[in-house]
Order: sequence, then structure tokens, then C-alpha cells
Amino acid sequence: MNAKVLLTSAFAFVFAGFSSAAECSSCCSKNPVVGNWGLKLPYNSMFAGSMIVERDSKSSAPKALVLWRWASPTQMKNVVLDGNKFSFDHPWGFKVKGEVNGKELKAEIIRKDGKSEGVVTGWRNPPICSKVSTKDAKFGEPIDLLKNGLDGWETMNPKAKFAWKFENGVLSNNLGRNKDGKWNHGGANLKTKCDDFYDFNLEYDVRVPQGSNSGVYLRGRYEIQVVDSYGKPVNEHNMAAYYGRTVPSVAAEKPAGEWQHVSVTLYKRHLTVVLNGQTILDNVPVVGVTGGAIDANEFVPGPIYLQGDHSDADFKNMILRKAID
Repeated sequence: MNAKVLLTSAFAFVFAGFSSAAECSSCCSKNPVVGNWGLKLPYNSMFAGSMIVERDSKSSAPKALVLWRWASPTQMKNVVLDGNKFSFDHPWGFKVKGEVNGKELKAEIIRKDGKSEGVVTGWRNPPICSKVSTKDAKFGEPIDLLKNGLDGWETMNPKAKFAWKFENGVLSNNLGRNKDGKWNHGGANLKTKCDDFYDFNLEYDVRVPQGSNSGVYLRGRYEIQVVDSYGKPVNEHNMAAYYGRTVPSVAAEKPAGEWQHVSVTLYKRHLTVVLNGQTILDNVPVVGVTGGAIDANEFVPGPIYLQGDHSDADFKNMILRKAID
């Protein structure tokens, strides 16, 4: 995902804990707005969003962590909770005012000029309170997602430049660079053509050139980052991170140009990621979609999709095993 980064690494651990706490506290909260919300935004494309609301344990001040279409989840400004009504100012320059009725949410986006930009609808996601471990998952037979090359995939944006090719078992995006050395943008994203998936283990090898930025989306909603981050301080935007949500426990990436192996297990709203043999995310709660998600409906199957609109990247040995329990 393009790192239009709205969070710093220093806050990432705080936000990860904030997300989990908000979900569990919503089980017994008397405040109807507190909790984890999936959002449908009023745009023709990239309309997924999420909102996690809680009150500070010491000051009771309201907080709202919001993912809006793309980029990373970020704290809202001037958050107000008043019974079943709420409002906040987004750092991008607009206000959101709405109300909650039971498990449903409705809000209006108000621009700087005071005009409405449309209506947001939302639904309360159930809390992640149960003790679940990805280690308990059992999986079926392997599915080779690259067995049929490009025939197993389709473009998500037909008007975009199609820069993908499949040769010798390698699926490659080839946008190239412009005369200034920057990556050409605007390429097509790919998704699995016939199959949607729910809980599973996905393994793949990925290779990125210097400065590359791409992503692998689970169910089309949760981005596992693909990026040249070798040698950089660990943060929630590094290689194989749950993008913008959780900081990996260790930096395990290899230098640009080398093949890297990723194993991702998504199971009962928990996520484990192993990068180059090291566990970098261990059974972390899946608290919400990431920027670029196909939608915010987290309880239906979805495709595997590969980000192709930012830069080049190569993939091979992409094997998926569905959870069978």
C-alpha cells in the first residue's frame, strides 16, 4: 500500500492495543457508540471504512480510530459522544456527524464549505473476546493459485494499465519507472477469478526491486504489505505487516532483489504471519479492514488480490489451504 502514512511507529503499538480494548469493552458498554464499526462510504470506488470508538480509561475522553478509504487508521480530532450521537473532525479536512441505533450507524460527511458530501452507513462488528489461536487451525488440500497463470486471475480495474505477465512460474507486475526514476503508477490490481476464501493459510514467495511498494490482500480486505523495507526501523508499514494496524515483532525482511517467503494464517479473526522463517505477527486480532479494501464486510469470503497500481513486484509458489473447521 502506498505509505500515505498518518501514524508514526511510536503510536502503532498504542493503536493496536486500543483497537482490541475497544472491541472487548463494547461487550458491556452502556455507551451505544463505543465499539468496532464497519463503514460503507458514499464513493463510487474504494468505499470501505472502519471506526473503533472507546473512552480513555483514565479521563473518559472519547477516542475514534478511523480507516477512511485508503492509507492507515488514524485518530480523529474533536471527538464528541452524546448519547447515541457522535461527531469528529477528520484530519483530511471534513467533519462527520451521526447517530447509532442498535447495531446500525448513519452519519453525514460535512465539507469545509458546509455542504454535505454524502451519507455513511455502518454496522457494529461483534467483539473479539474469545480465546482463539491460529495454531488450532486445520487445513485442507493445497490450492495452487498460479497453476493456470494469468487465466486464474482477473483485473479489478479494466481501464487501468495491465502490466502483469506470467513466465516460468512467476507472476510479475511490470510498470517500470519514468524518466525521473520514479515508479509509473496507475496499473491494474489483480484478484482470483473464480474462488473466494474465508479462513486459510496462504504461502508465497515475493521479490521486490528497490523502492517497490505492493500488497497481498486477504479476502480482498486485509493487506499484507509488500515493500522494500530492508534496513528500516520496524513499523506497521514494513514487509508482511498487517498494513497500518499492527507493528511486526521483529524485522525479518531481506534486501531488495531477493526472494522472500511469507506464510499467512487468517483464522477466526486472528492473524499470524511468518516472514523468512521468523514469526513477525503472532495471533494478533484482526480488528478491521485496511486501506484499499474491496468493502468492509468482514464476515463473508473474498478473493486474494494483488496490488498492481504502485510499482513492480514478482510472486511465485502461491499456495492456499482452506481452514476445514
